[in-house]
Amino acid sequence: MTPEELSELIHNCLAGAAKRGDIALTAEEIPAVKVERPRNREHGDWATNVAMQLAKKAQTNPRALATLLSGELETVDGISSVEVAGPGFLNIRLSAASAGQLAQTILEQGPAYGRNQSQKGAKVNLEFVSANPTGPIHIGGARWAAVGDAMARVLEAAGAQVTREYYFNDHGNQINNFSASLLAAAKGRPTPQDGYGGKYIGEVAEQVIAQVLEEGGADPRELPDEQAQEVFREKGVKAMFAEIQESLHEFRTDFDVFFHEQTLHESGAVDEAIDRLRHAGVIFESEGALWLRSTEFGDDKDRVLIKSDGNAAYFSGDVAYYLNKRNRGFDQCIYMLGADHHGYIGRMYAMARAFGDEAGPGKNMEILIGQLVNLVRGGKPVRMSKRAGTVVTLEDLVEAVGVDAARYSLIRSSVDTTLELDLDVVASNTNENPVYYVQYAHARTCAVARNAKEHGVRREDGFAPQALDSTADGELLGTLARYPEIVAQAASLREPHRVARYLEELAGAYHAWYGQCRVTPRGDSPVEASHVARLWLNDAVGQVLRNGLDLLGVQAPERM
Repeated sequence: MTPEELSELIHNCLAGAAKRGDIALTAEEIPAVKVERPRNREHGDWATNVAMQLAKKAQTNPRALATLLSGELETVDGISSVEVAGPGFLNIRLSAASAGQLAQTILEQGPAYGRNQSQKGAKVNLEFVSANPTGPIHIGGARWAAVGDAMARVLEAAGAQVTREYYFNDHGNQINNFSASLLAAAKGRPTPQDGYGGKYIGEVAEQVIAQVLEEGGADPRELPDEQAQEVFREKGVKAMFAEIQESLHEFRTDFDVFFHEQTLHESGAVDEAIDRLRHAGVIFESEGALWLRSTEFGDDKDRVLIKSDGNAAYFSGDVAYYLNKRNRGFDQCIYMLGADHHGYIGRMYAMARAFGDEAGPGKNMEILIGQLVNLVRGGKPVRMSKRAGTVVTLEDLVEAVGVDAARYSLIRSSVDTTLELDLDVVASNTNENPVYYVQYAHARTCAVARNAKEHGVRREDGFAPQALDSTADGELLGTLARYPEIVAQAASLREPHRVARYLEELAGAYHAWYGQCRVTPRGDSPVEASHVARLWLNDAVGQVLRNGLDLLGVQAPERM
């Protein structure tokens, strides 16, 4: 019996009592029932406080309602006992057969186990990374690449329709500075003020020159500066962005949409958005500029949309981009931004409200802020890149520890906390390295299955769930049962790190079980039902580990 099945069973008992008139509730007033694993396993397999939640509305006291429920639940096959504790808790023990049946359920569902419909109907636009196309992705962008992709996978596992979107900032001074830097490198000049340095600038400049010459064009180094810079602008930005896309793809992060900021200004989308706000009566003119009355919607000050010189302010692009997303049919627009964007939250939420939308967690607009990543090696900070100069890049991290370790390590901590990664630990093959600990658990399940086959233990010989009757079996089954709830929580709270922490818990429970329970007989002893049942349980653990690692974009190796 799964926790979901037990929750539904308790709900049906309440609905039956309501229909009979035993409690003063209607069926519609009965909420979904939540069951939890007790901290003290002596209290049972599962517990619920639903009687305490509903007693007042049901016009009874909690213990009386709990006693009514316990009487009905004890008659159900698969439940061995129900105890009313304290002011009205229900502690429920399942029979070994009922608890053990979960192993078969997991293997029957396979990759679908843990997937749910808690976010069904949500059409989500998830924007993440969106690094400027002026250099390689730095370590902060790498964190968003891993977390954002895992977020999309988790939301999809919870039934949401997700579009992964990359906002390509190709409008503004940073592009001018980038192309000027390429020109300077090509002509052997110093990096211009506000320009970009690093070995990669020279590499991109050489790539542009080679491409132009291959196409039969004039060598940009021999053109006047203004004309040459336009060549570097057109081809250099494309080359840099192609490199960014390649780096992300190799990091197992791909996007459905690459949206160009420049198109907002060329298509008239900025004017359209301002007209929409003007019709809403939230635009005013002052000092020759056009302003949004954002203070009316919670911002700390009003914001300029069109400057006094007639040029669009940067914020006007944000306004047009959000309206574009909503016009494309997305009811939830999630922005994943770096720590330096914390000041954007007030103005962005105010802008959404000005359009008549809701802003905040789970609303039409939702902003998540990620904190910095600090790398350490040998006890000393790592701050320099061989290629990019003053910043550490995604490629630097992958080169140091590999894709799996990099992704897992960046995902496993809440993004609202500063992350410190010790490269020596993350690259190690020890239990101190969380990704190794989890991947080794999966590899061990595969090794156990191979060994079982050699000893004649086969799942095809039948499954006796009642044979999973040891304390270690129960602990492992209870951990497995929590996986669907973890996936739903991770999606609802936008916290994919919950999946990683759960996998570490499952790996620990499995390693402990492995030390206490045997899947193969000793010596020449015959294969018994308990051996076969534990092979089913072993393989169920492997399936859940694979499912969870897949949500993180991390491989599940069969051998290590």
